[in-house]
Amino acid sequence: MKLIVGLGNPEGRYAGTRHNAGFMVVDRLVARHASGMPLRARFNAATAEATIGGEKCLLMKPTTYMNRSGISVAEAANFYKVDFRKDLLVVVDELYLPTGKIRINPKGGTAGHNGLSDIQRALGSDEYPRLRVGVGLQPDGGKPAQMNQADFVLASFTREEEPLLTPALDRAANAAESFVSRGLDHAMNAFNASDGGSSGSKKSQTGNTSGPGRPLDSRGDRGPEQAA
Repeated sequence: MKLIVGLGNPEGRYAGTRHNAGFMVVDRLVARHASGMPLRARFNAATAEATIGGEKCLLMKPTTYMNRSGISVAEAANFYKVDFRKDLLVVVDELYLPTGKIRINPKGGTAGHNGLSDIQRALGSDEYPRLRVGVGLQPDGGKPAQMNQADFVLASFTREEEPLLTPALDRAANAAESFVSRGLDHAMNAFNASDGGSSGSKKSQTGNTSGPGRPLDSRGDRGPEQAA
């Protein structure tokens, strides 16, 4: 079983925001591979089972709010006893990539992203693949200097960004399919190369690397639910 987890926030008011780019990619995968099937509430997520390239997958959109995403990921990973170094792909918005770019990484830090921070806490490791979908400004990523980061990622894309966003989301869905059917290395070689341009700032890829292991804790005291 492969787990494809798109990060985002569940309320309608967050639909279409930068922070929900992961949800948008999973929505595309559901439309392609589980169309017409109702989403099921499992593992604190809206889920759909699908077969991609002959591999069984669970497509997931956590309903825990962003800062508690690890609850959902760890519950599913524990249930299916997956090796999260090769069987889990987290699809996440990346502020330090410009809108229109995507990148796949086998592991990495959180760059202050609360969803990734909670997943790392719950799994006890940062050694899980992630598909980063750029949501930052052109040409190098980031946000307006005068704008709060939370306000920026919880805002919608601009009209000028839409022509860049749509094909990037489609490419990200293609990359997730490649990860499932042909493996992480093939997906990285195919989509990191074809995307062209910068792989993002060092801030988006740095962080301490902990050792591999099974998911440790699906709960933990994370405080109140937060969207950013």
